[in-house]
Amino acid sequence: MEGDADIARTATLFADPARVRVLLALADGRALAASVLAAEARLSAQGVSAHLAKLRDAGLVVAEKSGRHRFYRLAGPDTAELLETLARFSPSQPVTSLREGTRAEALRTARTCYDHLAGRLGVAVTSALLARGALSGAPDTRRRPGDRISAPLREHPYTLGPAASGVFGSLGVDLDLVAAGRRPLLKFCLDWSEQRHHLAGALGAAVAARFVDAGWVRRRARAHRALTLTAEGAAALETHLGLADLAA
Repeated sequence: MEGDADIARTATLFADPARVRVLLALADGRALAASVLAAEARLSAQGVSAHLAKLRDAGLVVAEKSGRHRFYRLAGPDTAELLETLARFSPSQPVTSLREGTRAEALRTARTCYDHLAGRLGVAVTSALLARGALSGAPDTRRRPGDRISAPLREHPYTLGPAASGVFGSLGVDLDLVAAGRRPLLKFCLDWSEQRHHLAGALGAAVAARFVDAGWVRRRARAHRALTLTAEGAAALETHLGLADLAA
């Protein structure tokens, strides 16, 4: 027999700021080397190894070997959702330097939320998909009464629109191929910084992957979720989605 879930035991994993920095560095779904995570969390190699061992034992992080090297990633989107839910109940950290302020603004401008686009860029793309008929449903993406802050929406008012194939095809996303996968096609998150909805799920991941592969966005740093919209990306978004003035 088993008793109630030991929430306190799991909660202690998030009580260490360095360990949280490790999890946040992995929050975009990538697999990173321990050395990269040590630099992000400002830890020694021995220190980050100890934290990673605890996170692996708890099932929050998994390790993958590539040759002689080992890389770490979140165990799945549920772990990312747990981080976002905790962010909902957490106060903002004070900005005490120009570097911290620049980083915070970069995250709000454009970032990855596990494996899809978030921040002002992600919200703008989702709104444009609605405007172009690629998605149908609510007329805008603003937070509605009852929406949980910084959490995926279990029930959302959006479906594929009549122009979905054409619009996503123009972006270089094969809608039929994405829909054939086992992952849910359409999911949406309530963006914690913009308080508007952004596209997630298999389709959101495919859109984000296309943006990266096409060079429309680039990562600002190896262990940083922030993205930079390139000049090519800004031109592509204006051409395909009618979005202008998004370049940083």
